[in-house]
Amino acid sequence: MGRPALEVADIFREHGPAWRETQRGRLSLTQLKVMSAITHCRTATLGGHVLRCGGCGTDSVAYNSCRNRHCPKCQSTAAERWLQARQDDLLPVEYHHVVFTLPAPIADLAHQNEAVIYGILFDTAAEVLQTIAADPKHLGARIGATMVLRTWGSALTHHPHVRAVAPGGGLSPYGKGWVACRPGFFLPVRVLSRLFRRRFLEELLKAHRAGKLKFFGEHVALACLSRYTHRMAIASSRLLAMDERGITFRWKDYRVKEGAAVGASGKTRYKAMTLAPEEFMRRFLLHVLPGGFHRIRYYGLLADGIRKASLALARELLGAPRRAPLSGDDCQAGIRSPTFVRHHCGRTLPIVQTFTRGHAIRAPPRP
Repeated sequence: MGRPALEVADIFREHGPAWRETQRGRLSLTQLKVMSAITHCRTATLGGHVLRCGGCGTDSVAYNSCRNRHCPKCQSTAAERWLQARQDDLLPVEYHHVVFTLPAPIADLAHQNEAVIYGILFDTAAEVLQTIAADPKHLGARIGATMVLRTWGSALTHHPHVRAVAPGGGLSPYGKGWVACRPGFFLPVRVLSRLFRRRFLEELLKAHRAGKLKFFGEHVALACLSRYTHRMAIASSRLLAMDERGITFRWKDYRVKEGAAVGASGKTRYKAMTLAPEEFMRRFLLHVLPGGFHRIRYYGLLADGIRKASLALARELLGAPRRAPLSGDDCQAGIRSPTFVRHHCGRTLPIVQTFTRGHAIRAPPRP
């Protein structure tokens, strides 16, 4: 796949310097680092290597990636690596998708208290899922879930929510059997939502009383997950144009019924939106997370430390064959050591020269 005609990096290069000046003192250090990383990703600034085709002898230059978790170009390969690593966690059961969303007033507070409120969102959603699942009236089992935080809507607006994926069942209270959900049904939505609202507000009030929340502006008076894991607020493939009108991109109107290009009201599901460059960059940087904040978390049977033993017991109870673990060589080849392939002939491209930041290659690539 070739380079998109327009990338987020192009917008930052063209309009970023002037906008940073007008926003001096308003952008966080993390946001500035994200802008710099995306701007320099896969350019000579970060260094790179020279590849040589063993068939035709042609040299080509590949520049290094920034590996920033907010970079649209880097996160597609990161998602593939994450999916590969998660293959061993899959059980031969139906999986269910649950979304926990924050209402607009709380979402506004979350923008000012990201680490605290997003942490409460994660932990409360996990607690509610496990509590309702453990209730004998509903499932009566110990479950696990993988949860991913997303903070945006299709139009780059602030819409924090957590997406949870959970196997359709769990271990019986004493681990002697597997309790399966009814086909096509996981847990009652109304029960989940009511408990989630109550527990979230309780934890939010507790954080406020402990002085963990900060309020600015209008809130001084007050003294919401390889397809979601590494997705960014917008992919370059959704960008349509950068011209005198601004930045035009494609977005999805979720009010129009899915599966139909045109809804009953005559409105199309996929639309184009044009924003001023400054507003586009502002919306993109709304979704930069605090440093060190974990956007993907695992709970219950999938929690770190007990995941391997829990899944082994679950497979035994389900009568499923054990999955062969990846060898060290496979892990190295599949995750840490990328293989470069020439598209027109399919040959691998060995690295014949590397160069670091700020250093030019010894000679131009041969034609």
